[in-house]
Amino acid sequence: MLSSVRKKRKEGVNLLELAASFYRERLKMQEGQPAQRYLSARGLSEDVIKTYGIGYAPAGWEALKQHLSERGIGEPVQVEYGLLIHREDTGRTYDRFRDRVMFPIRDLRGRTIAFGGRVMGDDQPKYLNSPETPVFHKGRELYGLYEARQISNKLEQLVMVEGYMDVVALAQYGIYNAVATLGTATTEDHLTRLFRLVSRVVFCFDGDRAGRQAASRALETALPQMIDGREARFLFLPEGDDPDTLVRREGTQAFQDRVTCAMPLSEFLFEQAALGRDLNTVEGRERFASQVLEALNKVPEGMLKSLLLESLAQRSGLAQEQLKLLLEKRAQAAQRHALKNLAQGQPEQLEADSTPSPVPVAAQTGSTQSSRSRSQALHPVGRIVQLLLHEPNLVSVLPDHLDWLPDDDDAALCQELIALLKAGATAARR
Repeated sequence: MLSSVRKKRKEGVNLLELAASFYRERLKMQEGQPAQRYLSARGLSEDVIKTYGIGYAPAGWEALKQHLSERGIGEPVQVEYGLLIHREDTGRTYDRFRDRVMFPIRDLRGRTIAFGGRVMGDDQPKYLNSPETPVFHKGRELYGLYEARQISNKLEQLVMVEGYMDVVALAQYGIYNAVATLGTATTEDHLTRLFRLVSRVVFCFDGDRAGRQAASRALETALPQMIDGREARFLFLPEGDDPDTLVRREGTQAFQDRVTCAMPLSEFLFEQAALGRDLNTVEGRERFASQVLEALNKVPEGMLKSLLLESLAQRSGLAQEQLKLLLEKRAQAAQRHALKNLAQGQPEQLEADSTPSPVPVAAQTGSTQSSRSRSQALHPVGRIVQLLLHEPNLVSVLPDHLDWLPDDDDAALCQELIALLKAGATAARR
């Protein structure tokens, strides 16, 4: 079964490589001249175009379809891998990408797994990505990551920008450590992949309101990933600028200086919590502290969490021990809520931060993330066992009967654990 899946994936990747080659060749032809002029106007050299495999999708409705069909590739597989669109009403198929500059999206092994296409004029949508396919999942992949690793195998940090043109524009100025998401907000999978390669990630956003909102979402995603040794920073560009326009105007060193001076996660967290609040009032400090505590509940145990708590004490005027107690109560409340939801058959309501870290901080190494991923993938009974082992007192929130317990391989173990914990609780009360 596994070999057949691998064979199918390989066939899909081979198909996408053929398409990438087709787009690159069309860029060099007469029909690709408008795209050549567009790329030249954007200041991209032949070297950068070659490094990123940039090409051109012809304006015709069936140019790629005919090219691949002549090589014996059927339309259904072209549809499956996102190269053709199939109209249900007419049964017609046609090229998904037409009259666009084409950016191949590569996995870490350099294999083309999808495409992004950009219009050269004012048509909409400006950017068009491949749909989800057997080899492409936009919530996991990052544009430019393969190229960044090719340039240097000793990357220290990666800069997260918003689009393909930002990545290639920065590369034109010698900044090869930029990557971009593919039409989606930053996900936990994105950050897991980045932190496997580097210890520091710099999020680069526009300085306008939309950019700040996107940064807030990125902050929420980053918090559970911040084990000791990792660093996240936030770079806000001048309003009206993107990395492309800014690096053109200021040059390489000035942009790199901005990256170096980007706002640390801690400062951005406190800045966000203070927005719209008067910290000179008791009420303002209470809301400020509550929001920061809610965020800290998502941060793994470690020195960073302790230092953030210390800084919150200084900024709010509350005693650190008092804040620590409040944080523990919030964590326990989240765990009780999680356990109730699981007992009621509602695992989808479980918050990510209610899961205790399965690895002690002192033992957290490169395997920590895989341990965390396994814990988050546990089925409901496994999660109940995990929560009860971490916090035995939670047994008090469970119903007296066990009818709610799903019937699976771990159910017997869970029943024995619950019985043992309840017996212990009863004995302690005597």
